[in-house]
Amino acid sequence: MSKSRRLPGRIAARLIKLAHGDAGAGLILLGCAALALVLANSLLAEAWHHLLHGQLPLIGQNLHYWINDGLMAIFFFVVGLEIKREVLDGELASAARRRLPVIAAAAGMAMPALVFLAVANGTPGIAPGWAIPAATDIAFAVGVLALAGKRLPPSLRLFLLTVAIVDDLGAVAIIALFYTAGIDLVWGAGALAALAAMLVLNRAGVRSGAAYVPLAVIAWYCTLHSGVHATIAGVLSAMTIPMQLDRRGDSLLLRMEHAVAPWSAYVIVPLFGLANAGVKLGAGVSLFAALPLAVAFGLFVGKQVGILGAILLAEKFGLAKRPAGASTLQLWGLAALCGIGFTMSLFIAALAFPTAPLLVEEAKLGVLAGSALSGLLGFVLLRLAKR
Repeated sequence: MSKSRRLPGRIAARLIKLAHGDAGAGLILLGCAALALVLANSLLAEAWHHLLHGQLPLIGQNLHYWINDGLMAIFFFVVGLEIKREVLDGELASAARRRLPVIAAAAGMAMPALVFLAVANGTPGIAPGWAIPAATDIAFAVGVLALAGKRLPPSLRLFLLTVAIVDDLGAVAIIALFYTAGIDLVWGAGALAALAAMLVLNRAGVRSGAAYVPLAVIAWYCTLHSGVHATIAGVLSAMTIPMQLDRRGDSLLLRMEHAVAPWSAYVIVPLFGLANAGVKLGAGVSLFAALPLAVAFGLFVGKQVGILGAILLAEKFGLAKRPAGASTLQLWGLAALCGIGFTMSLFIAALAFPTAPLLVEEAKLGVLAGSALSGLLGFVLLRLAKR
């Protein structure tokens, strides 16, 4: 068979291999983001907008609403499961293990917010977006890390995952504390009652997922009407799932994470990207406006300065050791990858400007620009770095 005929087969095999590795979820998400941009700037833009924002029969609201407030609750449920597993029996289980990731993640959230506010320079109406560049997209970041090559020390991937998990926890706290307008006490009490019932099941030794899922749905529905963002119910519900291992070394939490995580990574997050990444370029939206510049600089500059600076200072003052075998150039590349803020940043952007669609579009543009620059720089630095 000629080389020209074998080439498509080799490309297909390579794509299949990538889709099943760390890069898979990131590549799918990248494809959905690119498709969203194409649709938003094509002849299908009006039809696509109507599909996302048109009123749905029977169930009400629109498709965009149910993706952001419904399906994303499952994404946050998986985030909660990951956080609980890491805290109880993972890289966050001991003070020595969690010290550097927590320091790096905290600095990697604070510095982008400070850079955002510095670049915004008091521009009216955009201050609520300070948290947009504070988040890291774990799917994209780990995907780019995988594409950068196998010669990188394994400690880098583990450190990136741990920082991203702490980052997710911080983002959830920010959403709960700063993007909750008012709380309906009756609905809030209903959500708390459902969560309390799940805790009782946990204490009683119930290890069947069928007992927890209906209560988690009730907690989500009550939270949806309480004024607190519904995705918080996903994280809190995950915290009630039993982690205790049985005689086979298994647990309900591990089974749930194994069952739901692929759906979150390969279906829910790509759908979120498809529904939220589209920006109509030239429709009053400029990358050089204050908001997109503040978001982009926060992600591209703030993340690098915060995370790399925290690692080097922690090492210098003896607070923690850097990841084993990692060079300073590799740590710089890792810090740059943390500036890929896509999923959580887009999510926070929608919460920050609920009544200002133009500002949401500007924030999206800043997220896309900052994430693209961060991913490109991180990839180049990691490819250039020697083990």
